Amino acid sequence: MNNLSRLIQDIKENPVIYIDKPSITHLDFFVGGYLSQLSDLGSTPEGYPMEGFNEWMQERAKITVSRSWSEIILFLCHTERNAFYRFFEEYEQFLKHKDYSKIQESEEKANPTKDNSKFRQFDIYNEILKGIKKRPAIYLRTSPITELDMLLRGYSLSRREVGILPTEPEREFEGFQLWIEDKYGINSGQSWSKIILFYSVDEHEALHKFFELFEEYLNRNKSLEIDENCG
Repeated sequence: MNNLSRLIQDIKENPVIYIDKPSITHLDFFVGGYLSQLSDLGSTPEGYPMEGFNEWMQERAKITVSRSWSEIILFLCHTERNAFYRFFEEYEQFLKHKDYSKIQESEEKANPTKDNSKFRQFDIYNEILKGIKKRPAIYLRTSPITELDMLLRGYSLSRREVGILPTEPEREFEGFQLWIEDKYGINSGQSWSKIILFYSVDEHEALHKFFELFEEYLNRNKSLEIDENCG
């Protein structure tokens, strides 16, 4: 895909597939993770469609304090679901203020290099989780465990679209979902973040518990590797 406009349209039509439910906050963090990783890979086109959208929303809502576009729309709509669908109305109006043909042209020209070996190896723990664990308030807001999940989904999607094969840390993280299901005896198709949240008091405790569980998972894997080597 590697086309933000098309991705946003797909999310509008099938929000559950990408972000679990119609939620403006889920959308914000998913798109944020997606664009952040594309930027790291040098694949974000100059003049991409959402450039300037935050400033446009602040001006449109006559808000002088610094807030993200999702926070502004949520403030105006009061509920996550209403804000999700309001976003597409606002975004459509925003695009009318831009030359859409140039937007499409810039996206189509943003073809990543075919030599994927040039991309640095992605360590999901060192590059994302370590920073978030140290200072979660910088990266996340009111629903940290859910926002972290959406952020990581966006990161992963962007890398798949660029055509980068999963690195060892990524493949290891993919196994975390099954490990969580086994640990809690749940096989309902719920994401790891929802399972951890279900067994936590709130989102903030769930985030803290996530890092404890992920460390336990990593240590378990290391122990299994040692046993296999010794055997």
